[in-house]
Amino acid sequence: MESTDDPAGVAGGPRGAESGTGHVRRALRRERLLTTATDLFTTRGYVGTSIERICATAHVSIRAFYQEFEGREALLIALHNQVARDGMEATLASLDGAGIDEADTRTRVTALVRAYVGAVTADLASAKVAFVEVIGVNRAVEDHRVVWRSLWTDFLTGEADRAVGRGEAVARDYTLAMVALIGAINELIAHWARSGGTVPREVVADEMIQQVLATIGHPTGPGPGAGVRAVRADEGA
Repeated sequence: MESTDDPAGVAGGPRGAESGTGHVRRALRRERLLTTATDLFTTRGYVGTSIERICATAHVSIRAFYQEFEGREALLIALHNQVARDGMEATLASLDGAGIDEADTRTRVTALVRAYVGAVTADLASAKVAFVEVIGVNRAVEDHRVVWRSLWTDFLTGEADRAVGRGEAVARDYTLAMVALIGAINELIAHWARSGGTVPREVVADEMIQQVLATIGHPTGPGPGAGVRAVRADEGA
């Protein structure tokens, strides 16, 4: 008896090949729209860039644009998502580094921050869109940003709790502190992007590391835990 299964798609032959080609064309078209929008948003600004201009520059019909995105706002959110996701994935990947699980707070924060900064500043134009052009667009975009801030708040609060457990941070509720820290981090990257990337990325990362350590009450100078031990000694006096 002959099998009716066709795992290789042979029976579909040309139709399967045509479908695959269509998916590739659509993916390339979407990427072209994203790349074009990034360039236009950073040169003309989000407000000054229309869907018509994006389509004309990308050589994509307006009808094809709406097959990919509900509108200009959705396109902006997609661009922000790319950078935000890259930053989160790089940060989480750094946790797999050798010795990170046992590392002191300064070492761990340094690894996390350098991974994050390296990812979100990999492309200047993309960073400018994600940290500058995205600000104050409308409620939907702000709601999207709030989702990411919530994710980062949970992550950073968890890192602070870990530091507390190691005796390397002051014990308290860090939720609001992390909300404030995320705002400072966003503005730091926005400043870097507005300056055209003239500030070395290593300097940006170093400043961010100091901000994180200061927020959790960890000493920003050499000597892990020294500042926390000093505070506790004073409290017991």
